Amino acid sequence: MGMPVPSSAEGARPFTRRQALQNACFLEVLAQTGNARLAARQLGYNRSTFTKRRARDAAFAQRWEAALAAAHARFHLAGGTRPPDPILPSRSREGPGEGLSLKTEGGEPTIVRTRSGRLQLRLAPPGRMTKAAEQAFLRALAASANVRLAAAAAGFAHSSFYARARESRAFAREMRLALQMGYDRLEAALLAAGLPDSHEDDDWRESEPLPIPPMTPHQALQLLFLHEKSVRQMWEKPHRRRRRGESDETLRLRLMTMWTAERRRGAEDAAVRRAARYEESGDWRFEDEPPAPQLPPLHLVTGWSRADPNKPPHDPKRALFGGWRLEHMRRKLARK
Repeated sequence: MGMPVPSSAEGARPFTRRQALQNACFLEVLAQTGNARLAARQLGYNRSTFTKRRARDAAFAQRWEAALAAAHARFHLAGGTRPPDPILPSRSREGPGEGLSLKTEGGEPTIVRTRSGRLQLRLAPPGRMTKAAEQAFLRALAASANVRLAAAAAGFAHSSFYARARESRAFAREMRLALQMGYDRLEAALLAAGLPDSHEDDDWRESEPLPIPPMTPHQALQLLFLHEKSVRQMWEKPHRRRRRGESDETLRLRLMTMWTAERRRGAEDAAVRRAARYEESGDWRFEDEPPAPQLPPLHLVTGWSRADPNKPPHDPKRALFGGWRLEHMRRKLARK
């Protein structure tokens, strides 16, 4: 299909919480308007602010194209007109389908196969699918992995593209590759959203906590008792105790499962704290974390060899590290 897939650069910094909130608002407006420039203008930003983020982050690019596909499908299903430009690949707004109509106006030359199997040049009737519509469908499919949604984004019924896939092996191949690309990109976007520093689900941390509803001291103590083990004493969970009739192998498996879950939770908590530390100071290391050791250059390291530097080695083809020579080894063995 030849559509480039943006990928996050190795070592690229994740979006800050402020940038993540901006991206979420932009995608919400983009899904309503289907126009990136208009969405950025409504939020008071320049379109290049978000296009640069799309170029360096694959998850954001995936959500961008999915929002465009959803907007175009909503316009078509509502009976309105789609935006004049088809969905183009990320990183670029220029492509082979730029400015082309998604439906034939009538009279365009097209190659068809007759019932006898012969190929024939005919004039297309109005309202038929064009190459630009096929490309718009494939790009929407690569963004959503949803055939019906991608077909609606292109302005046709999904059965039209299934029929085109049965007629054309090339289109069937591109449809399969687009569906596979859409699945992989959606999976990568979900994995990126699950990272502790993605700021996808932490909006509640910035809001003021709600007031505690009125309750009696007895109710408050009962709530503390119910949640004390899960919050303060994770090691006291019931599945750490041996159950009646439980074998040693089952108990070991249960404890190993809990140990793995605790390690994973501790790593996530540390990653969240480290991301918050980076938000405040711009440094990933904690205040009490020592800096990475700086090793001196190798030519400054002395005193590691007891060998005579002017003495030729016993075997020039064999490296004897630490300054040892064969006669040193023989003397040591003779003393024993």
